[in-house]
Amino acid sequence: MRSDRTYPSDPVDAGGVPAGTAWWRSLTRAQWAVLLAAGMAWIFDCFDQQIFNLARDGAMEDLLVDRTKATVFGPYTTSVFLVGWAVGGLIFGPLADRFGRARILKVTILLYSLSTGLNSFSTGFFDFCLWRLLTGIGIGGVFGVAVALVADSLPDRARPAALGLMQAFGAFGNIAAALTGMALGGLSARHALPFHLRQWQALFLVGALPALLCLLAMRRVEEPARWVDAREEGTRRGVKFGSYRSLLGDPRWRRNAWLGLVVCSAGIIGLWGVGNFHPKIVGSIVDQELASRHLSPEAMASQRGFWRSAGLLLQNIGAFFGLLLFTRLTQLIGRRFALGLALLLSFLSTVLVFKFMRHTGQIYWMLPSMGFGQLGVFAVYAIYLPELFPTSLRSTGVSFCYNIGRIVAATAPFTVSQITARLGGDIESFRSAGLWVSLVLLTGIVVLPMMPETKDRQLPEE
Repeated sequence: MRSDRTYPSDPVDAGGVPAGTAWWRSLTRAQWAVLLAAGMAWIFDCFDQQIFNLARDGAMEDLLVDRTKATVFGPYTTSVFLVGWAVGGLIFGPLADRFGRARILKVTILLYSLSTGLNSFSTGFFDFCLWRLLTGIGIGGVFGVAVALVADSLPDRARPAALGLMQAFGAFGNIAAALTGMALGGLSARHALPFHLRQWQALFLVGALPALLCLLAMRRVEEPARWVDAREEGTRRGVKFGSYRSLLGDPRWRRNAWLGLVVCSAGIIGLWGVGNFHPKIVGSIVDQELASRHLSPEAMASQRGFWRSAGLLLQNIGAFFGLLLFTRLTQLIGRRFALGLALLLSFLSTVLVFKFMRHTGQIYWMLPSMGFGQLGVFAVYAIYLPELFPTSLRSTGVSFCYNIGRIVAATAPFTVSQITARLGGDIESFRSAGLWVSLVLLTGIVVLPMMPETKDRQLPEE
């Protein structure tokens, strides 16, 4: 029925290439087009995420009547973003199972790129949050849909490495955001931004442009034959595609869904609830070290913007190598062991930054270490999650685990903010709050023994 289906034990792949050949040599031109399009979607998705992290604090300082409340309200905007992210994944994941991965991926790209651009026109806290919510809805759909598109389009033996590579592409998006922030910070310091734009406004406008290129790359991407065949057979058999009732009603998939949710929530909270707030720590270090220079408020803001972007760049250089290493480890030592190791490294590297990073010299090696640990987790997610669900529920299941995790993670910035306020509201209180919340990373390790090992197994079917 599925002519594109191959198995790890096959002596040759679907194209007749010997199994010992490097995985990328077995891909057809159409399969390369899928991987490129999905990779671009994820690159610009991550680019957009980090643009927000760089722009958030400056936007709050400009848009709030009381600038001193920026530290409290900044995490709230992140929570709104994560809620939108979760809602988008829960909406678009099932739609991709029902109507096609490539078709729905185009919709998500268009939504998040346009909403990002509109964020630059915000005039207050509430409309800023509205555009963040819509951007999150678009971004939330990308991961589950893109992972399902690649998993269903490529030969089985190429799938793990290709999915890990797609996730590693995200580091390039993060690095591009950091370089963009550094460049715009320099222009802002020289008052050279056009139309009297603030730096945060320019960041959002730039963030809207590259994602539109994905729509051009998606023009030639067709729906995976695996999905098309499964959809035709499922229609004859009455199989419901993209059904949460089927996902949570069938004991085969329900267990995977709930346990997958726990391990995803752990890593997502570690990154988005704690790790991505490192620019605040970097900013405090810069303030401390430059206080003696008596710089103007504008010059100080520019220095903060530059160093926050530099910190993001360093974090994602480490992330790229972490993503590549854990892609390889999932194939050598198995999905569960690799994920447990990644979560442990994520926790330890977060403690390193939030507890011990005190000087700009330490930024150069501590932030890459945290990026290596925290982002390496997501390479395992990209490979492991689609192997837990059948074609009819693959995007739905992946999106459920990943995006319900976002709803849980959305509480983390609020929790960090509240703990910070109760401990005194200063930067040391913020550091302590982050350390307490980072303990959630260890919960993912606890449930791993209850999950199946999928290394060298075929994708499940109904």
